[in-house]
Amino acid sequence: MQPVIVDHIVQNYRVKKTVVEALKGVSFSVERGEIFGLIGPDGAGKTSLFRILTTLLLAESGTASVDGFDVVKDYIQIRNRIGYMPGKFSLYQDLSVQENLEFFATIFNTTIQQNYDLIKDIYQQLEPFKDRRAGQLSGGMKQKLALCCALIHKPSVLFLDEPTTGVDAVSRKEFWEMLHRLKLQDITILVSTAYMDEASLCDRVALIQKGEILSINTPKGIISEFGKPLWAIRAKEMFKLLNAITTDPEVESCYPFGQYHHVVFKTQENSQLKLENIAKQGNYTDVEIRPIEPNIEDCFMALMKDE
Repeated sequence: MQPVIVDHIVQNYRVKKTVVEALKGVSFSVERGEIFGLIGPDGAGKTSLFRILTTLLLAESGTASVDGFDVVKDYIQIRNRIGYMPGKFSLYQDLSVQENLEFFATIFNTTIQQNYDLIKDIYQQLEPFKDRRAGQLSGGMKQKLALCCALIHKPSVLFLDEPTTGVDAVSRKEFWEMLHRLKLQDITILVSTAYMDEASLCDRVALIQKGEILSINTPKGIISEFGKPLWAIRAKEMFKLLNAITTDPEVESCYPFGQYHHVVFKTQENSQLKLENIAKQGNYTDVEIRPIEPNIEDCFMALMKDE
C-alpha cells in the first residue's frame, strides 16, 4: 500500500471577488520509505497541499489518503500516524527545548525515553541547550528541535514544509543528512522546498508551479528529459548581452544563472557559432562560451516555458 496517494486535488482561495487557484487537479503517489520532494517557488501550492494531507485544510474537490486513511473521513487516525513540521517555526517559544519535547511526547501518549533512539542523533546536538528557551535558539537549532518534536511519537509519514528556508548552508547540509538517516528507519518523508539544488537529495521529485505538477520523476530522470544542448555564456556587459540574446529570433530561452546566462536555441545546428556571432556583433569583452549539462533549475525553467 502506498503511504500517500493524491488524486485530482483542487483548492481555490477567494480574496474579495477574485478566485486564486492554489491547486489545479494535483495527482501523485509516494512509495513506502522514500524521500519525495515537492519542488517549486513561493506561491506554487506546496503549503496548501501539505495542509490538506495533514488534515488541516479541506480540499474543494479530489481525494487523498495517508497510510490508507482518507484525509477527510479518517483525520483522527492520520493525525496519530504523521509528523508535521510547518514552514514557520511554531513551537512554544517561552518553553525550553526540553519542555517543548516533553509536551509533544505527552500529547501523543509517549515519552522521550520510549522513542529516544529515533531522535538521538539530532537531540544530542540540542542537549547542551536543553534549558534554553526555544525562542532564543538559532535558526538551525530551531529546525532541529522542530524535527525532534515531529518525530517523538515515531510517525510512519513525515511532512516537512520548506524546512530549510532561511537556514545557513551548513545547517541545510546537516538537516538533509538527518533525513537520509531517518529514511533508513522506514519513515516515508515528504519535503517541500523552493531550493532547486535540494531536488537532487530526494529519491523522486514533483516539480510544481501555479498549482500544477510539471513533472514527476527521479532527479536524474527529469534532467534526462531536457533533450536540448544548453550553453553558458558570460561577458563583462551581462545586461546588454542578455537583451541581445533574448531578442534573437533563433533563441528559445535565455535567463541569468549566477555569473552566466543559460541559453537554448530553437534548432541545434551551429549553436556555438550563433552565440559567437551575437558576441562579436555586440563587441562584448571577456566573452566565455561553453556547453554545460542542465540541472533541475534549467529543467524547471524549460517546463515553465512549455506551459
